Amino acid sequence: MNTSSREPALRTIAMPADANPTGDIFGGWILSQMDLAGGNFAGQRAKGRVATVAITAMTFHLPVYVGDEVSCYCSLEKVGTTSMAIKVEAWARRGWTGEAVKVTEGIFTYVALGPDRRPRPVPPA
Repeated sequence: MNTSSREPALRTIAMPADANPTGDIFGGWILSQMDLAGGNFAGQRAKGRVATVAITAMTFHLPVYVGDEVSCYCSLEKVGTTSMAIKVEAWARRGWTGEAVKVTEGIFTYVALGPDRRPRPVPPA
């Protein structure tokens, strides 16, 4: 994937507080960044509130290190009546070298919610 051809849904820097004792970033931290990105993407498509209901096909390819710039890219995989499957890829730009590597990817499922916090139909595109 050419990450320069589209805007990331989220971009952040991995900090020391996000790392385990050996200096690698916690998988849970990366997962939460991906969920933030996917939730924002899904909320824009649903034109409102969404909730995460599932994460499937999660794969960790490479570690993320302190100082890496982490960018999450989202794409719509499927739209159901009230839910959406969003593919989220996390890429890391390594320190000062600028090398971009895909570190993680997964499919996140979100349900559109109405004002009563119950599922509602996803509006047409």
